[in-house]
Formats: sequence, C-alpha cells, structure tokens
Amino acid sequence: MNTKDIFNFLKPKNELENQGEFAENHPYIPEELWIKCPVCKNVILSSDLMDNHKVCPKCNYHFRIAARQRIEMTVDEGTFVEMDEHMTSTNIIDFPDYTRKLKNAKINSGENESVITGTAKIGGNTTVIAVMNSQFMMGSMGTVTGEKITRAFEYATKHRLPVIIFTVSGGARMQEGILSLMQMAKTSGAVKLHSDAGLLYITVLTDPTTGGVTASFAMEGDIILSEPHALIGFAGPRVIEQTIRQKLPKDFQSAEFLLEKGFVDAVVERKDMKQTLSRLLELHSETIIEEDGETKEGEEK
Repeated sequence: MNTKDIFNFLKPKNELENQGEFAENHPYIPEELWIKCPVCKNVILSSDLMDNHKVCPKCNYHFRIAARQRIEMTVDEGTFVEMDEHMTSTNIIDFPDYTRKLKNAKINSGENESVITGTAKIGGNTTVIAVMNSQFMMGSMGTVTGEKITRAFEYATKHRLPVIIFTVSGGARMQEGILSLMQMAKTSGAVKLHSDAGLLYITVLTDPTTGGVTASFAMEGDIILSEPHALIGFAGPRVIEQTIRQKLPKDFQSAEFLLEKGFVDAVVERKDMKQTLSRLLELHSETIIEEDGETKEGEEK
C-alpha cells in the first residue's frame, strides 16, 4: 500500500460536524479579525492593534509594520512626496530563480523595492526620509536599495535637509553578489558628504537590523534611536558563539543591550517616535541671521 492509498482512508472534514452547543454559545470569529502576540500569546483584535500602532497592549511587543504604514504614522498628514518610486531591481548577474523571487516580492509587498524614499514634514520640520520594508525580501539591500538611499542623501545635501532612515534588513542581497556589497561603501560615502555639509542624520533601528545594513549606513547616524527589543547586529548570535566558542550574554544584540553599551542613543517606543523626531529636528534647525540683524528659522541642520 502506498502513501496515496493511506490518505484515501482519511475521513474528509465535514464543516457541519462538531458545532452543536459550542456553535450556539460561541460565535464564529474570522481569523483575520484577531492576532496572537508571539511573545505573551495574548489575542488582540486587529483593529485594536492598529489603533495602538501595532504594539501589543499587554507586553509592549512591537510588531513589524509595512513601510507605508510607518510613514503614515510618522510624518505630517499629506506631506510625504515620494522619490524614485519607479526604480526597480533586475537580475543583473543572472542569479538562478532571482527573477521569480523579485516578482513575488513585488506582489507580496506591493512595492518595487525594499526601501521607500522621499521628503516630508514631521512636526512641521522638513526632512528627507527613507523607510526600509521587511515585506520585500526581508529588507535586503540590493543595488537599487543602495542607489535610492544614496540619491536621498545627495538630495538632502543639495537642499540642506536632515535625513531620517528607518532600518529593517536581513543584510546585503546575495542574489546580486559583489554589486550588493558595494552599496555599503556607496551609501557610506553619501552619508559622509552629508555630514561634511554640517547636516543632521538620524537612524531609527527596527527589528531586525542586521548584516551589511548594520555595517554601513544604519550605524552612521549622528543620533541613533531604536524601537524596544529590536534585534540589531551583524552576524547572528549562533554564528558568533560558534566562532568565539563562548556563551553570549542574555539579550545580546537587543536594543536595550546596545543602549547599555553605548551603541544606541535612546530606545523609543513607537507611540512616542513622531514626537521624539520632531523635537530632534527642531533642536537642530538652522537659524539664519539676516542683514538687518533679525533671525528666522531656516532649513534644518
């Protein structure tokens, strides 16, 4: 008897069975109406979770969110203007099956690439903003990702604007080989020119921020913020333990661990992020002194 014959003996599921008294006393709730927190296992109504910025009200676990959701909850309404939205990755080194994976990533995320860039106002302060998207190949950094971030910095340098980047990434995109790794140096060069112009750069690290992104622009901000409990690092904990043959400390590579060690300036909850960014932009805004001695607020520094 083969496997196919065994499965033929299985009784098909009858949706009318096992309802009875249970069905009368317990109304049917579609799965899409509720979400279980992976940490505390608390069941949360989807609408309540969205109203709470996708943060568990019981244990404060910060769920991952799409890039456009983050933009919507961070910038002033109606102020976001996207840049380079039509740029998209291609299979530049003819990596096996990469074309199909790119197509699926675009369909699943609804985006052309793993980062969205543009200009916006936060608390009335104009800034260039880039938000990476975990729904597009886990926010991996390919050539187009690096190009869009580089262009964002070049625009900010030219127009004397600050830059805010929300990072989330599994690292450099292996399907693009050395061309992907080159984006680390490319984006870092753009960050340096922006810094040399005396302009502000803020990074917000979200879960997870790893690999080549961590080793380049993610950790080069003048001010580095993080969401609570975010995983931040280059190599994974298991790889490090196997390399150094030592047991790592508890919560190693968490945002709170990095805050304690001085790699992160502050851990900020999602509900407070917009206010925090607005305040930082205000504190670093340029003051222009006119010929008549009067002062006015100009572009941010």
